[in-house]
Amino acid sequence: MSLTRLVVALAPALAVAAGNWIVAGMIAPATACVACLAWLVGAPLVLALLVVTILPREAPSAPIERAVVPLPVQREPDETAALRLLGMLQREGRFVDFVQEDLAPYPDEQIGAAARGIHEGCRKALGEHVVLEPVLRGSEGETVMVEPGFDPVAIRLTGNVSGAPPFRGVLRHTGWRAVRADLPARHGQDPHVIAPAEVEIT
Repeated sequence: MSLTRLVVALAPALAVAAGNWIVAGMIAPATACVACLAWLVGAPLVLALLVVTILPREAPSAPIERAVVPLPVQREPDETAALRLLGMLQREGRFVDFVQEDLAPYPDEQIGAAARGIHEGCRKALGEHVVLEPVLRGSEGETVMVEPGFDPVAIRLTGNVSGAPPFRGVLRHTGWRAVRADLPARHGQDPHVIAPAEVEIT
């Protein structure tokens, strides 16, 4: 039993007992009943002690645990991976240079010769970092069957499309699906810089 609980319980009991003593003296000062007076004064004190004893003890307060807030995961912007792939195509095959170049002044023979080197470099970059497979197996020009429940995102129907599947048609393009993509992060570099400017110091 803690001292604080005992004091809190006895303080009002003592006040009631003192009040009873004074009231009893005022009502019947000459014919005081000792037993009655003992009851009026002692009952509040006994009742207070019983209450303190019966009431459950305060549970020790649990130590306050400091909440650990995990740091938010730094998620790269959605376009970063695409920019990294574009940078690889530029580095290996100068793809951006080719697309940005105005080809109108050049003859077809010169464009064809340049395209061969660009093709080899871009093919190398894709082969190292992206695994591709055709959406539909087969050779272009073959007749294929498109079964019910096909994925319209993966298979695009062209020509005279009417009715419900199955559809029978000619495979014009096998499509491509990325099986795996492994694009190494460029830590500490601005992902928007596809290719750095080159300055030759003379």
